[in-house]
Amino acid sequence: MRRILFATLVISSLSVSAQETITSTNIALTEKMLGLSFSEAKRDSMLGALNNNVKTYNYIHSKNIANDVPYPLWYNPVLPSMVVNKKQLPVHFDIPEGVPLPMDKNKLAFYNIPQLASLIKSKKITSVELTKFFLERLKRYTPILHCAIELTEDLALKQAQRADADLAKGIYKSPLQGIPYGIKDLFAVEGTHTTWGTPPYKDQVIHQTAFVAKQLEKAGAVLVAKLSLGELAMDDIWFGGLTRNPWDTSKGSGGSSAGSSSATAAGLVPFAIGTETYGSIVDPSMRCGLTGLRPTYGSIAKSGAMNLAWTSDKIGPICRSAEDGAIVFNYIHGADKDDASSINAAFNYTGTVDISTLKIAYAKNYIDTLPTNSTEKQTLLVLKKMGAKLIPFEFPDNLHGDEILSLIVGVESAAAFDPLTRSNTDDEMVQQNKDRWPNIFRSSRFVPAVEYINACRLRYEIMRTMDPVLDQFDIIIAPPEAGDQLAITNLTGNPSITLPNGILPDGMPASISFIGKHFGEATLLAFAKAYQQQTGFHLKHPPLFDK
Repeated sequence: MRRILFATLVISSLSVSAQETITSTNIALTEKMLGLSFSEAKRDSMLGALNNNVKTYNYIHSKNIANDVPYPLWYNPVLPSMVVNKKQLPVHFDIPEGVPLPMDKNKLAFYNIPQLASLIKSKKITSVELTKFFLERLKRYTPILHCAIELTEDLALKQAQRADADLAKGIYKSPLQGIPYGIKDLFAVEGTHTTWGTPPYKDQVIHQTAFVAKQLEKAGAVLVAKLSLGELAMDDIWFGGLTRNPWDTSKGSGGSSAGSSSATAAGLVPFAIGTETYGSIVDPSMRCGLTGLRPTYGSIAKSGAMNLAWTSDKIGPICRSAEDGAIVFNYIHGADKDDASSINAAFNYTGTVDISTLKIAYAKNYIDTLPTNSTEKQTLLVLKKMGAKLIPFEFPDNLHGDEILSLIVGVESAAAFDPLTRSNTDDEMVQQNKDRWPNIFRSSRFVPAVEYINACRLRYEIMRTMDPVLDQFDIIIAPPEAGDQLAITNLTGNPSITLPNGILPDGMPASISFIGKHFGEATLLAFAKAYQQQTGFHLKHPPLFDK
């Protein structure tokens, strides 16, 4: 969830406690909030039904529904006209030979996954040694960055020992075997705390391991840390303070995948796992100069993750390069029986793409008015030199995407955290501003079910409107958070990758987003890889963390 303002409803004195009786006066006051006007006779006729509803509400409240109880009205980004390719072909990643172990081991902090995989596979370094190296960096720099909530040292060393033992037996699972990583602390991992970044859940232990963590364990990866998130997946502030940006530690890292981005940018982990509901991969990747993949909705099962907004939550890798992102995505994508919204789609990644044959567009209403020396326009020039034929188009900016998505997320999140609001435990949360979760949860309870359903129906209309627009192109280029595209593409479920495209005058990284077709991650990542090979911006890292 990014830093956004929800349009909240004015809460008048109409509230009726569970023990009181609803009166015609209560109805009349409520009408003003909902834009309705009934006669006194109509109000009188509703009284019996409304008071009966209160009894039903009381029963629902008594159940104290836990966050992990599913929402059965599954959202599906696949329109009737779409065909999902489910035929998975073999995927091969090139692991370079002869990668030297650096004399200065601190340089390992910014090696990419193939380089680290080469060192482990050739036994120039063990997984245990590499794991201890990254654990030491986490211990040294977390007090500065506030990016880790819990180090999983015991678990990490066991997983690293297993990776080394398997390799000694000739068992090689994947390029991720023996590679340390961090995970956003809204994923359950057996034997760890899962705090969701907020005081009410600070001591929470969930006896489950999330699907994505299981997939990484199968691939042989090593979990070294539960990383910080803005509390309940908003912003970069949690009970441990502000997660800092490694490029300028006076600034926040962006949110809500705050620690995942901060730790990866600072070389405290080779890669991390984040989530997005409305910008939570895009925003911190942009601010920290990383390569963040927000995959197609449903392409990675959410089992074992905190539910914020069932119809918009997505999981993705946050890495330092597109190739690293492709490797991680290859091993974590897929469906799970416990997440009915998850979809098994093929990821037939080759790592190469003929740019001259792709239909590549750019959002002219976001880019054409920018200065000639802007990083966005420089990106277009680079792509033209690479052989891209760029098509200018007007990104639809009149669909009220922000309003629709904000309302949907507000209502679903209020339902997901109903016990928190009802018990007033939300008073313990760090952020109490009007545009933060406690107030959003409360105000969203006054959104009528009818309006929520109609907002979901309007979402479907947006999907149908945008389908011929977005899916006519292989790639769409846009600034990460310009206009309404971030809301629109989250509503439609399209994938995007946000990656660095320069350095700003203040020394902070600049970024661009490439948006792809539904389940078009293979093309999207190969395109981003080609751009990165041409520019090298992804190789830059914050100098404060070289040692």
